Amino acid sequence: MSERTTESNNKADKRRKTLKISDLKQLSKIFAYVGPHKGLWALGFVFLLITMITSLLFPKLLGGLMSSSPDNLRDNMLQMMGLLLVQSIASFFRVVIFVTVTERALAAIREDLYSRLIHLPMTFFSSKRVGELNSRVASDTSQIGETLTTTLAEFLRGISMVIGGITILAFTSIKLTLFIVAVIPPLILVTIIFGRFIRKYSKKVQDEVAASNTIVEETFAGIQTVKAFANEAWERNRYAKRVSAIVGIAVRGGYYRGAFASFITFGLFGAIALVIWFGAGMVHEGQLAGEKLNEFILYALFIGGSIGGLASVYAQLQKAIGATETIFNLMEETPEMDINSENAASIDVSKVAFSKVNFSYPTRTDVQVLKSVSFDLNRGKTLALVGRSGSGKSTIASLLMRFYAIENGVVTVNKKPLSEIDLKAWRNALAFVPQDVLLFGGTIRENIAYGDTKAGEEQIIEAAKQANAWEFIQGFPEGLETTVGERGVQLSGGQRQRIAIARALLKDPQLLILDEATSALDSESEQLVQEALERLMKGRTSVVIAHRLSTIRNADQILVLNEGEVTERGSHDELIDQGGIYAELVKLQNVAKASNEF
Repeated sequence: MSERTTESNNKADKRRKTLKISDLKQLSKIFAYVGPHKGLWALGFVFLLITMITSLLFPKLLGGLMSSSPDNLRDNMLQMMGLLLVQSIASFFRVVIFVTVTERALAAIREDLYSRLIHLPMTFFSSKRVGELNSRVASDTSQIGETLTTTLAEFLRGISMVIGGITILAFTSIKLTLFIVAVIPPLILVTIIFGRFIRKYSKKVQDEVAASNTIVEETFAGIQTVKAFANEAWERNRYAKRVSAIVGIAVRGGYYRGAFASFITFGLFGAIALVIWFGAGMVHEGQLAGEKLNEFILYALFIGGSIGGLASVYAQLQKAIGATETIFNLMEETPEMDINSENAASIDVSKVAFSKVNFSYPTRTDVQVLKSVSFDLNRGKTLALVGRSGSGKSTIASLLMRFYAIENGVVTVNKKPLSEIDLKAWRNALAFVPQDVLLFGGTIRENIAYGDTKAGEEQIIEAAKQANAWEFIQGFPEGLETTVGERGVQLSGGQRQRIAIARALLKDPQLLILDEATSALDSESEQLVQEALERLMKGRTSVVIAHRLSTIRNADQILVLNEGEVTERGSHDELIDQGGIYAELVKLQNVAKASNEF
């Protein structure tokens, strides 16, 4: 587990409290999702109440059956079977109703949680691992579902059996009941103590499983890199260590559970033996009838079993409250835009300007990435960003897309601060084509249509043609319906780039941000992609992160960045004449190109 994951899980563990009455308020947040189905939920509780009553009556009828005369045996047996039939039917409907309500409530929780997460800013995702989030969301929502379906019902039924059983016993023999009541508190106290240890180790196991799931997800997502470096054995060992850690913690937790089970067995049956011993003495002394002792023992068994079951239910409720805290803490994160906004007013982008912008990433506040960066970009013009790796080129692109908030300085659009412009409207006005294109694991049609989900067939085909993608798309037997595979692995790098360009063309943005995509392509693919990029950029305001400087000769303005500062600016010819960093980079690339050609 990474330090980040460990720290995150430790924080989550601190938030998860030992179960108290006040903590049950956490569960009220879940019931807000049950509210729309409260009528059906109430009916489920009616059936739950029936099962509680029949459970309380069962020991009494069983005791009567054991002490009944031959003449009454048949009638008592029919009563017993009738009671079991009623309980079985009520249990069936209780389970069906609770499952139905729970699944509907969980669907609403998952939808709201996903909607909240997808609207959170990049600063949130910068501090989280995707595998951790996936595992947390999956396991915690499942935990809530189990609570609503089973745990809550078992908790209420267990409580009713203890309270109702003791009440019935009090009417049978107050003296023997007081004796039982004197035995129960120590059992409950030890149950709570053991429950804390069990919860602790169950939580640790959950954290380790989440970490192991992260390893699996990251390995499969980067399977090409794993295989390219022949690191299957290293990944296998990494996963094996995590699994071994899970086993170690689970086994230690097993010691506690084993000790708990031993205590319950000894305490429960020891208490029953004491009750029988004490009750037998009362029978011999004529203080209690023999058949009443049988009934009393049966109720004591049921009460003891309910107390033992409450220990497990107690641990499940603790997990449920912890899961609820985790999920609703995520839901309380501040989104970067209105979650319910579907449409946003369009804006006209005539001029974008950076004015003395300083920036450090939230996760690396001690490192200043941009230092007093300023530039103007007018409609229809192309701005190229040049510099060595880590100079701040991609950071400027991220700030243009409003992935992060600016510390000092200001970015304006039409002389209005970018921070005051509706975020959805702003992002609707721009498109981004990255160097490392991520395609979603659907069809080519779906990936192109991502630029405009309402686009028709003709618009999608025209975008594909403009992006030089239609020819290879037609070459596939399924055409636009061809599945691209996870992250687009079924397509070549050049094909993925052209799909991304088609996606941007379909969106028809006012501002285009390009992390130039031709640096890792072969000559033929590079030419096709470059032609598509030129069509895409024609007449648009464009920001290009340049890797191959030959592709930005015609840029209206070139900024040369060095360690976060703009050290040179001008056109290609002007910068060549200056003989600075840009001229040196051009010379180096020309030498490399000549060497390759030779």
